[in-house]
Amino acid sequence: MTYFFAFEADFVDSLRCIPMQVRYKLDTCGIKLKLSGWHQMSQDERAALVELPCRTVTEIQAYQDYLQQLIFERTGSPAAKLPIEPAPLWMDSGSVPASVQEKAQEMDFTLTLQQWAALTPLQRFALIKLSSPGHENKNFSRAIAEFHLLA
Repeated sequence: MTYFFAFEADFVDSLRCIPMQVRYKLDTCGIKLKLSGWHQMSQDERAALVELPCRTVTEIQAYQDYLQQLIFERTGSPAAKLPIEPAPLWMDSGSVPASVQEKAQEMDFTLTLQQWAALTPLQRFALIKLSSPGHENKNFSRAIAEFHLLA
């Protein structure tokens, strides 16, 4: 299922940036894709990366194979690999990651464990990515609002 967050609305029509659902799939299949590599792909190829499933072992392998081939065709080099987390933080509904809590506290907001647990894995993934050091964090507050975490 294709799902874009409202905080991504300024770029999803053109797919000029890598949407969260694709970033989620990249982390799931263990491939690093830089924005420059994303820009070398056609609109149809980007759309395929949005649409292709990446949940089961078979789907994850197929997604990885397709992406590896695509990156090699566009850049002439194999894709950089990422370690695949056996227990990713976004799948843990029982513990709010420190980076997310710290970012929330910067906004004078406390994210409760109940709120964290009620989020989908993709929403938790987005908050983790949006709160990570070195990431442009401007969408964190938008995501918090979109996910109805501010009472």
